[in-house]
Amino acid sequence: MAEAWTTHLSERAATQRDAGRWRTRRTLGADAPWRDFAGNDYLGLARDTRLIEAQVEGARRYGAGARASHLVCGHLEVHEALEQRLAALTGRPAALLFSTGYMANLGTLQALCDGETRLFQDRLNHASLLDGARLSGARSRRFHHGDLGDLERLLERAPAGGRRLVVSDGVFSMDGDVADIEGLADTCARHQAWLMIDDAHGLGVLGERGDGSVGRAHGPERVPVLVGTLGKALGSAGAFVAGSQALVDHLIQFARPYVYTTAQPPGVAAATLEALALVEAEPERRTRLADRIARFRREAALLGLPLMASTTPIQPLVLGSSERVMHWAARLRARGLAVGAIREPTVPRGEARLRITLSSAHDDEDLEALLEGLADCQRREAAP
Repeated sequence: MAEAWTTHLSERAATQRDAGRWRTRRTLGADAPWRDFAGNDYLGLARDTRLIEAQVEGARRYGAGARASHLVCGHLEVHEALEQRLAALTGRPAALLFSTGYMANLGTLQALCDGETRLFQDRLNHASLLDGARLSGARSRRFHHGDLGDLERLLERAPAGGRRLVVSDGVFSMDGDVADIEGLADTCARHQAWLMIDDAHGLGVLGERGDGSVGRAHGPERVPVLVGTLGKALGSAGAFVAGSQALVDHLIQFARPYVYTTAQPPGVAAATLEALALVEAEPERRTRLADRIARFRREAALLGLPLMASTTPIQPLVLGSSERVMHWAARLRARGLAVGAIREPTVPRGEARLRITLSSAHDDEDLEALLEGLADCQRREAAP
């Protein structure tokens, strides 16, 4: 029996390596010699000393860990304050904290859906949403990316009656494009469906207040289920679901990843509260980020780089093959530039890419170094 397991692991590893999909981790120190164009710290808050001090003070006051789940004795006043603040930011009556965005999506779909639910997902939704659909047991269909006509056809063909849920990313993590929230909401209204948006990459970045691609512009009657993460633009960790009090009460009762998980460390919650205060007090972070995005796209176009049509901090450079992507990433890494090298199956075959992410913390020298590195990759390929 043990030999069977050893053989299984070896065969799977060999298959992964042969396909060029082997994943590796890079261990970094506190002062890694990299210009980071791979992470999701869009507003440059992750290393802000005010967040660090807030996290230290939160841990000093409440302890390093919450000690138990929210429903046992782990729900502290700092968690309650953060949930109220997130509800206010997104214009919802209530919000509920989860330990990670993956758990928030799994828990929400598992708690809301069952075999009687009709679930409709954008084809490019995040893996956590696709896995949540499988876990829920719902009857699930996927519509073409951003294609409201295809969604309309699927809804029209679905049997009448029952509960329907349409699910989409707000900002798509690999393409960087923004969902048509207004169009999705209108379509859902015509077919008596609820709309769930995972705004992981929009929160803090988009919207006049940093309230994301949904936020106050699309209230709970239009988007009843809103998911957001705290470890990207807000620079801390964790996630939340915002909506009606009835929705939050339902998740507290039935979302297994919430019920059976130790609550978020209180220091992290305190740091997130500080991040939210800074997002409100320093809108210039979003202005500076928008300037960085515009400049990068303008100069990349002059170089003829094949960027996708994204106006968000996620700037995908589609190179086609996994081998080409890995070569470019290695050349950039040799210049001290960290970028995401994204291959199949994360993206479709033939659409391997460098996932370049921009931050308000990047200065002119950072952008110049990135553009010079990309131009060098081009020149090396063109050379005989």
